[in-house]
Amino acid sequence: MVKKEIDEITGTETTGHEWDGLKELNTPLPRWWLWTFYASIVWAVFYWVMMPSWPLINDYARGIRGHSQRAIVMQEVAALQDLRGETGQALTDASLQDIQSTPNLLEFAMANGKAAFGDNCAPCHGSGGGGAIGYPNLNDDDWLWGGTLDDIHQTLLYGIRTDNDDARIGDMPAFGRDEILDADQVRDVASYVASLSGLETDPAADLANGETVYVDNCAVCHGDDGKGMAEVGAPNLADNIWLYGGDLNAIVHRIQIGGGGVMPAWVDRLDPVTLKSLAVYVHSLGGGE
Repeated sequence: MVKKEIDEITGTETTGHEWDGLKELNTPLPRWWLWTFYASIVWAVFYWVMMPSWPLINDYARGIRGHSQRAIVMQEVAALQDLRGETGQALTDASLQDIQSTPNLLEFAMANGKAAFGDNCAPCHGSGGGGAIGYPNLNDDDWLWGGTLDDIHQTLLYGIRTDNDDARIGDMPAFGRDEILDADQVRDVASYVASLSGLETDPAADLANGETVYVDNCAVCHGDDGKGMAEVGAPNLADNIWLYGGDLNAIVHRIQIGGGGVMPAWVDRLDPVTLKSLAVYVHSLGGGE
């Protein structure tokens, strides 16, 4: 039989449950808390009925209201297109050169491009376009694929090493990993490349042999003088501007593993006006040709 009693310390009735001398007090939740809890349950059921909530196999329960955040975004995009009006249409029809030389179009493109850059490009290139290791600096005049308005626009549209048929494609072989060059050749050619920019070289390296290895394996893309070729995305090795680090170890590592970075194709992600605006904005950062 459950034995209830009054706790001497708290003056509260016990439930009659006892474990190893510990007695449970009968302290029910406050009624205001219970009513709030019950109201939350009622609200949850109401929300399930009215709003999108439950996931299904191939879709989701859309609710009586049929609310869709995506539909709201599409409405806002349409409103933005209306707001752009004639200026947006003029930007669509104008060439990149005409945009750059027409003050009102240039002003519109710069404002639009800056906003789009912050939303889409800054995570990799930095808010000011200064780049980072593996992500090009857009402020200098050193371009892998060319820095004219048309070059930048082309790169934005189709990306680099993407699955788009018009993407920029150009890979550096893994000379060390694939055993195209042996360890001594990698050491020598890395030191020779470092010497083109006046960097410190390996004292054990044979620079004359490094030059021979360079001419036989690297000059076809980077040129006999090491100044690169934008046609294939081969960087200038003689200007002391480095994408993956400019010390001797970084150069050796790149010769070992080869490869190259990937930039998304934006043609299916951003509208033509935004892409043109981005091209004009990036070109204006200080490194456009």
